[in-house]
Amino acid sequence: MSHKNNKTVPKVARPALVILGILLIASNLRAPLTGLGPILDFISHDLGLSATQAGMLTTLPLLAFALFSPVSSGLARKIGLEPSLMIALVLVGAGVLIRSGGSTLMLFLGTCIIGVGIAIGNVLLPSLLKRDFPKQVTTLTAVYVLIMGIGSTLSSSTAIPMMKLAGSMGFNAIPHWAFALATVLIFPVISIIVWLPQLAGHTRPSADTADIDSHSYLWRSAAAWQVTIFLGLNSFIMYIFISWLPSILIDNGYTENQAGYLHGVLQLSTAVPALVLIPLMAKMKDKRAMSFAMAILAFIGILGLLMMPEHALIWVICFGFSCGGGFILGLSFVGIRTHDAHQAAALSGMAQCMGYLLAATGPIIFGSLHESTHSWEVPLYMTLAVCVVWGFLALFAGRSHVIVRTQSGKDIVIDAPVHETLQDELKRLKKELALMTEERNELKKAFNAKL
Repeated sequence: MSHKNNKTVPKVARPALVILGILLIASNLRAPLTGLGPILDFISHDLGLSATQAGMLTTLPLLAFALFSPVSSGLARKIGLEPSLMIALVLVGAGVLIRSGGSTLMLFLGTCIIGVGIAIGNVLLPSLLKRDFPKQVTTLTAVYVLIMGIGSTLSSSTAIPMMKLAGSMGFNAIPHWAFALATVLIFPVISIIVWLPQLAGHTRPSADTADIDSHSYLWRSAAAWQVTIFLGLNSFIMYIFISWLPSILIDNGYTENQAGYLHGVLQLSTAVPALVLIPLMAKMKDKRAMSFAMAILAFIGILGLLMMPEHALIWVICFGFSCGGGFILGLSFVGIRTHDAHQAAALSGMAQCMGYLLAATGPIIFGSLHESTHSWEVPLYMTLAVCVVWGFLALFAGRSHVIVRTQSGKDIVIDAPVHETLQDELKRLKKELALMTEERNELKKAFNAKL
């Protein structure tokens, strides 16, 4: 998946253009979904959806993430990263349009299509960073997660104002809630325009690239499972609170407006860690202490909601920071623990497939515990136990060891600095081999000319 047409884009400008494209793609990975929450009651009332049907609108994207994450790396191997990411953007845009049609069928169909597009983007962005910016993986991961958080906050905070705007304008072609959902289309449209030059400079994969090892051995790798479960547990508790936090707060005496405000604070606080972690992640090779700290913060936030719910603002910020930081670290592990873009895409697909399957069960398990016990205490204690397991996994997932496939078919791990030295040496040897081949060809031509 190399690029040969670099002449079409100046060398200095090209990295900046790629980074801009990455950040714009990242803005699509949450915004189309988070804008649904604030207006879900209006949608349910207008379409006559039951509570279970309304809940499926949250679960469907997670299931799409799980089902299509493994497919994404195979798509990239066959047609390349750039075209695959363009397909992701087109799917998100098409899903937004279909979802805004105003009917129940189009609402669910569009939500599924959006989920497929986001799944592809979620898996392939870490792979793209690994290929084009291998030494800035952690920093750029933190930045694009920040953009994801900003995009989701904008989408969530503007949903009701956009719905009211449609009413004040007398716009009745589609329901007002559908108009609010349609405004999110600006994210994929701008991203598609900016990403188009990357298609022009793209070279199709070589014949053997499409048949490259699928890295199925990762499913038998302890190191790969450490990263996978770390990301999975982070998503598990995060989506529980995205789904249930307002209900927990209202039952503890908060008004609906206050609960909605704190729910917005939760989403915004997931973006804050990027600002704090960007300078730290570049300096710290070993991420175990940082990862463990995220689990501790989540534990403190949940315990605070249990013991002192009157100070929910503090606990929500604490919890949101931990989950946002954990997500950044988990994504960065995909780049840190792999040795090339293909392996990064495969590990990303594995981690996000299992992670989102786990996340989809979180709100259901939490709700079932609440329904059977008629209390929030038991389900909240369950999440505390999950935080303990999450912290234990952090001590393994955060290592700087790189997963390497050997000729025997087994995987080993080696220290990242050693791996970087080996990679540099391999590149040097490849250059020398290319020069020797060129000299040999010239000598052969000269010899044939004399004959």
